[in-house]
Amino acid sequence: MMIELSITGTNTITFPHLEVWDWRIIIYLFLGGLSAGMLVMCSIANLRIPKQPVEELAQCVRAPLIAFIVLAVGAQFIIFDLGSPLHLFWGYLTFQPLSLMSWGTWGVPVVLFANVLYILAVIPKEQRHRLKLSFLIKISEKLAPKMRPIAKLNFALGIFLGIYTGVLLSSFAAIPLWNNATLPILFLVSALSSGAAMVVIIAKKAEIKFLFTKIDIWLIVAELVVIALFFYGLYTSTAPYKKAIAPFFSLTSEHFIFTIALIVIFLLLPLALRIKLGELKEFEDGIHGEFTKAQIFRMNFAAILVLAGTLILRAAIVYAGQLTKLSSY
Repeated sequence: MMIELSITGTNTITFPHLEVWDWRIIIYLFLGGLSAGMLVMCSIANLRIPKQPVEELAQCVRAPLIAFIVLAVGAQFIIFDLGSPLHLFWGYLTFQPLSLMSWGTWGVPVVLFANVLYILAVIPKEQRHRLKLSFLIKISEKLAPKMRPIAKLNFALGIFLGIYTGVLLSSFAAIPLWNNATLPILFLVSALSSGAAMVVIIAKKAEIKFLFTKIDIWLIVAELVVIALFFYGLYTSTAPYKKAIAPFFSLTSEHFIFTIALIVIFLLLPLALRIKLGELKEFEDGIHGEFTKAQIFRMNFAAILVLAGTLILRAAIVYAGQLTKLSSY
């Protein structure tokens, strides 16, 4: 028996646009990507140090803790979007290998757990007393010699989390702007760039700031290239995909805000790149000794520009993708 069901009504959720994901999802995608980038960057910093015979001392200590807080806060926005923590609970009653939502539901707690291990592993010996609880201090002592393998695990999970935020969107075949193989790469690169920028901001040592400033130079260049390829790929595709990027190049319609967003992105990121290249050139031209306050300010300011550009990029893609109108009959 076949039952045909026709729905003729409309509501504010499905008409005139498919506005399902709002600012809460944008904040989650931004914070999730930022946490992923920080995990990758602090893992790189800690894996650069030479192996110690007894205990492997970490150079990047605060970043894993901040990455944990960022991801935990971002996960709360998912719960807000679901409307009730109970809805999230049902997701943990099963695991569907072919469901991206299921991978995210289980993946975030796994990342958080590995992150906790990382936090305990990198705590310096002289600061372990701050843990207060004796069993945490013992766990930290046991994990410290295993810091490098834990860093490698968090590096891999950071890559997974950074890619996942883009794969989640690209899996929506009904939304042309998102259904693009370049999107996961774009979100991963932007996550790594924002992570490097955040490490620059929170780092106490000027040398660490400068190291990740140099790393972020290459990541910003890669991000600008991938953004261009993202739009070019859609432009050279079929009509629905070409139409999907129209809001970003509209000067007269109601979607002009997306044109402004694109312009701001291509202003903030190159400006940050210009400042970072200036710092690099100034250093290579013979600057020695300690970094000046002006240099540190410029590195921090460039990092803030990168974070702002990353947030605007994700917000623009999420909202513009939902401008797909229903077909009229």
